[in-house]
Amino acid sequence: MSLLSVVQNVCAVIGVPSPQSVLVNITANRTMQELLALANEMANRIAYDNRDWTQLILTNVFTGDGVKTSFPLPANYKRMLLTSNVWRSTSALQPMTFISDADEWMQRRAQNWSTPWGEWIILGGNMLVWPAMGVGVTASFAYLDGNCINLSSGGAGNTFAADTDNFRLNERVLRLGMIWQWKANKGSPYAEDMATYNDALEYMQAHDKPSPIIIGRRPMSAGVRVAYPWPVPS
Repeated sequence: MSLLSVVQNVCAVIGVPSPQSVLVNITANRTMQELLALANEMANRIAYDNRDWTQLILTNVFTGDGVKTSFPLPANYKRMLLTSNVWRSTSALQPMTFISDADEWMQRRAQNWSTPWGEWIILGGNMLVWPAMGVGVTASFAYLDGNCINLSSGGAGNTFAADTDNFRLNERVLRLGMIWQWKANKGSPYAEDMATYNDALEYMQAHDKPSPIIIGRRPMSAGVRVAYPWPVPS
């Protein structure tokens, strides 16, 4: 469903005339300006404020040369995942240590000390890795794609640029979110619409990832810790 279709469906509910275009002559149409801004806000809110959606998760690999310690983040980098680690190819059991404070990072460098499996931090749009990775050694991590809109002109972006652009995630949730937020912005009752949106969002979240395997012989997620590693008696 395109941006235009979403906005037309929203207009049918909020009681404003349905447009033939959102973007054409938008400078002269205050309602379309508000709906476009709302579509962009709600799309980014859904994409990044609630969950690490599997459809937006990407991976990246930095390769060492024995000297380099600063690597530019991908152009479409939004943020690390909520449970992200950075893994050196030389340490498959222990991820690199994340240093959250810039002052602590500088203190460690001044001391010329680091954990045996390496350390990392993000500063100035770069990922800093210490110590320098040897030639061919890699650092791998997962991150969230900052482009949640499929552009009809090609590629992806973080805002709608044409009527035919579409949201990469569930467009029904986008529509429901726009409806309740529009009503809230205009001072109209919106509690029931917000509840409908939240129900749809939670349903979408619940179906975004498969359920973890509790019993069986297949490896479980890294987020699961095994307390009893043998088959459960039946």
